[in-house]
Amino acid sequence: MIYSMTGYGSAKGASGKLEITVEMRSVNNRFLDCTVKIPRVYAALEEPIKSQVQKSVARGKVDVFVTIDASKADDVTIGVNEAVAEAYVAAVRRLAETYALPNDMTAMSLAKMADVLTVEKKETDMELLGQDMSRIVTAALEDFDAMRRREGDKLKRDVLAHTAEVERLTQLAAERSPQTVAAYRARLEGKMKETLAGENIDESRILTEAAIFADRIAVDEELTRLKSHISQLRTMLEGEEPVGRKLDFLVQEFNREANTLGSKGNDLEMARIVVDMKSEIEKIREQIQNIE
Repeated sequence: MIYSMTGYGSAKGASGKLEITVEMRSVNNRFLDCTVKIPRVYAALEEPIKSQVQKSVARGKVDVFVTIDASKADDVTIGVNEAVAEAYVAAVRRLAETYALPNDMTAMSLAKMADVLTVEKKETDMELLGQDMSRIVTAALEDFDAMRRREGDKLKRDVLAHTAEVERLTQLAAERSPQTVAAYRARLEGKMKETLAGENIDESRILTEAAIFADRIAVDEELTRLKSHISQLRTMLEGEEPVGRKLDFLVQEFNREANTLGSKGNDLEMARIVVDMKSEIEKIREQIQNIE
């Protein structure tokens, strides 16, 4: 299965009355680089989320955004410090009696006194939140991977199309190689006839020169390796493991053989074949930069 390194996925869920949204975005990267952005109060969940992503993604720059809405949570309790409240009431009463003042204290004015009301925040059950978060992250990863698979299928089809063209050009090079030797022999024989002006030509000399030339431009090994690389590439694309790095190395080998073909070609038509081949190999290289 081929996965693209570029993708997006999201999922929503809840933990108690906390509403959670998880979004994932990724772009190309040589290695796996995962960043989790989560409200600071829940920072303890950052590493478990990152670990979960690392089990599913092999490489790429992955950004995970976690939003937690606690607006509907009833985790705050308002209490009354009765001892403090009674002390305030008694003190105000004494002031009113001592200085003949009206006692206009109300419940609201009493509530505004320091330390009369206490605010208690219930502790979040982090174990439960962690379990629920894991479930939501799993759903986001499934959505994320579904998009990466779709993009991966497109990449695979495109790479295979360019690989088929490289294979066709490899066959053309194999057919052209003997013709190059024959053309060289014909040119050599023509030059010798012109030089010797009708005198007898040493056929063994022509055969020797042609054999030396044929050995110098022989590309059988390069063509055989190219065919092997093409077979390997197709096999890799059908595998289940991430193959982006291996494909990157394999395409370097494609280029190596194509360059050798070009240096040995010594023929205009062969040069054209090699140029077209290198163009197709470059298109393959560009596409596999997106493969996980």
